[in-house]
Amino acid sequence: MAVTTLYSVLLSSMLLSACGSSSDAGQQAANANKASSANHDHSQHTASGDLQETTASLEILPVFLEGASKDIRTAYQTAATVADVLPYIPCYCGCGESAGHKNNLNCFIAELKDDGSVVWDDHGTRCGVCLEIAVTSAAMKAAGIETSRIRQIIDETYKEGYAKPTLTQLPPA
Repeated sequence: MAVTTLYSVLLSSMLLSACGSSSDAGQQAANANKASSANHDHSQHTASGDLQETTASLEILPVFLEGASKDIRTAYQTAATVADVLPYIPCYCGCGESAGHKNNLNCFIAELKDDGSVVWDDHGTRCGVCLEIAVTSAAMKAAGIETSRIRQIIDETYKEGYAKPTLTQLPPA
């Protein structure tokens, strides 16, 4: 537990200082509108205002991250590496109600398609809670902690003082 706490504190402090400002978000949106290549489709906004963009794979980050800090880009890369864990981890920023998200993965990735392509979501670029939960979950997975225990720790950590959690399915038994 001490290792998990250390990972959480270190990564959380790094990411909380990296949360994008509204001017960063505007620059990211401008960059995304310039996107046009074989690996990216044109980005589009969801009903909640989030920007989404499709790339050919998890290894290809969306253009809307080009104007983001290195820490935010790293958080997106990290979220992609735990795409097997984050569907079972709730987000506590209020995005379940405001954006219809079902789990923390949705703050970064709206959909993983059968052909390997990825629909990225820019919600995480503006939210320290989303970033913190994803990176903390990844650190716990790297430390060998099972998904069900990661879920318990996240639920316990964010149960008070945060928004209502997303309606997230429990990990398989």
